Amino acid sequence: MELLGYLIDSLTPFNLLLALGGVILGTVVGALPGLSATMAVAVLVPFTFTMNPASALIALGAIYTGAIYGGAFAAILVNTPGTPSAIATTFDGYPMAKRGDGGLAISIATIASVAGGIVGALSLLLLAPPLAQVALKFGPPEYFWLAVFGLTLISVLSVGNTIKGLIGASIGLLMSMIGVAVVGGDVRYTLDTQILLGGIDITSGLIGLFCIPVIIDLVATRDPHLKVSDGDGGIRLGEAFRTTLREKFNLIRSSVIGTVIGILPGAGGSIAGLVAYTEARRSSKQSSEYGTGHPGGIIATESANNATVGGGFIPTLVLGIPGTPPDAIILGALLVQGIKIGPTLFNDQAGTVYTFIFGLLIATLLMLPVGLLIGRYAYRSIISIPKALLTPTIAFLVIIGSFAIHSDISDTYMMIVLGVIAWVLERFGFAASPIVLGLILGKIAEQGFVQSYLIGSASENVFGMFFGRPISIALIVAAALTLFYPLIADHIMPKKAMEIDLPRSAEEDARPVKPLKYRDYPGMTIAGLLIVIGVLAIMGTADMSPLGSVFPTTISAAMIAFCLVLIAVNLLRPAAPADGLPDDRSVASKPSTWRRVAVTLALAAWAVAIDQIGFIVASLVGFVVVTFISNHDRIGVLRWFAYLIVACGIVAGFYLLMSEVLLIRLPKDVLF
Repeated sequence: MELLGYLIDSLTPFNLLLALGGVILGTVVGALPGLSATMAVAVLVPFTFTMNPASALIALGAIYTGAIYGGAFAAILVNTPGTPSAIATTFDGYPMAKRGDGGLAISIATIASVAGGIVGALSLLLLAPPLAQVALKFGPPEYFWLAVFGLTLISVLSVGNTIKGLIGASIGLLMSMIGVAVVGGDVRYTLDTQILLGGIDITSGLIGLFCIPVIIDLVATRDPHLKVSDGDGGIRLGEAFRTTLREKFNLIRSSVIGTVIGILPGAGGSIAGLVAYTEARRSSKQSSEYGTGHPGGIIATESANNATVGGGFIPTLVLGIPGTPPDAIILGALLVQGIKIGPTLFNDQAGTVYTFIFGLLIATLLMLPVGLLIGRYAYRSIISIPKALLTPTIAFLVIIGSFAIHSDISDTYMMIVLGVIAWVLERFGFAASPIVLGLILGKIAEQGFVQSYLIGSASENVFGMFFGRPISIALIVAAALTLFYPLIADHIMPKKAMEIDLPRSAEEDARPVKPLKYRDYPGMTIAGLLIVIGVLAIMGTADMSPLGSVFPTTISAAMIAFCLVLIAVNLLRPAAPADGLPDDRSVASKPSTWRRVAVTLALAAWAVAIDQIGFIVASLVGFVVVTFISNHDRIGVLRWFAYLIVACGIVAGFYLLMSEVLLIRLPKDVLF
């Protein structure tokens, strides 16, 4: 009966309004690259000091869960995770949107997010104390092997090109070591510049690696950004529910994974989404379709990352150990309210805690109508906006999003540089996903590895520290299965099929044969350059302490080995025919090189101008320049005037949002 009373308390009109408003605001903020859940929660905290503790928690929890969900919109529609936890959503969400199923993808993401959020909140309601003890079982070795488990996603992201995937992950791991070492305090690979001293910000790196290549390719042709299908059916809610029901075991498993990983301090939604995606693809009968627009990939990622919200509150409320930055901010708000955190919280402050948990459940349920309504118009708006306006709008969002992280234009410079590097690497078959994976998991892996080595050395049991703990063994087995399962399936399954093959018919004999692979000279060139970088990285560890040098030396050596393997494999292949490979592209659809170069230079100039002449003037000029580069048609003066009005409206709107609402410090304009 007491729980029923707490439920009624959470259903007051004021609390419902806070939950609804928090979900809407969180979803919008989460959908904008660079504007993170942490930022949204931090901005809202001062407004909650005058509220009662339960209402304050409901508002903060609603905006947090809304922001985690909102990241799926940018991931699906523009291939850029709005939040780091939506990384794996891009793998299948964007391909679905490109083939005209964007509305369906958003509906599936919404349903999965709600389901995962409910599982996480119910776990917080029913299992908080025992699950909190799980977090205490994780030490440095478990975090190291958890990061390794996450890195095994490379095997499913790089089917048919695993070596390049491993090289990409090594690049990301090396990038994660730039700056001050997480253990030992060594300053590494900064090139004696202040810009690199703080390392590469993950969110800035995500925006650059995922979105800048999209912008560069977007301006190159007149083709639409997303496919427009006749009779698309909008959000296709019925089909989305049926698809989710078919993937019910994937949904439940991923939600549980998200809840468990959510209780681990420092893990968060990005790791939960990656691990859930790995397991979903490994166990699926259609595993080869993942990465090409399979709904199961969206269901796994979105259910897992939203389950981490409820899971993350478990150690925060029971142990006083925040799992993520938003959890830390909410913990601070609780302390300001005079609430004593600890195991007795559920008894001493039962009214506040249970009212908040029910409010979090209500906010999660409200995501369904809010997300479907926003998604309905978001997808239709994206496909209807002319490319001449869509491209500069996306460019504007990524520039201000990368700047808003720390109000530092250096993050924007780094974002553009990483984006150009990612575009070049993608031309030669090195995907951005493994690089991002290494960037995110690098610090977790290094910290766990070095700390485990120190503890093992002190106890004279290094081997036992890494390989003798039950949870570590379970993670090692799971990582091995995930890494080698695609190889086993590729080699064993065809043999089994051959054993029961019937005589081939003439029609079967006429089927196309698997194309012969030729030497990849550009890929070999990139591998050669990376070998040089790896050697320089190893030489750069000479002045580092043993703690600071062990991990970069190991990863650099691994990258060199992978590059040598890639070169050796290519040398064993035949050279391409003298007449070259066929090119079926027509002249009309051939990408424009000058537009790609021009938009890259325009983005760089835009970032420099923000620091020199201010936000508004630089953004207006940059917006107009990118509009000109993106336009492939001759248009009249009236159309250009309309574009200018739109540019002014977008720039002014985001200026007010950032400076007046989010209180982000922006460079002053020379004309204002």
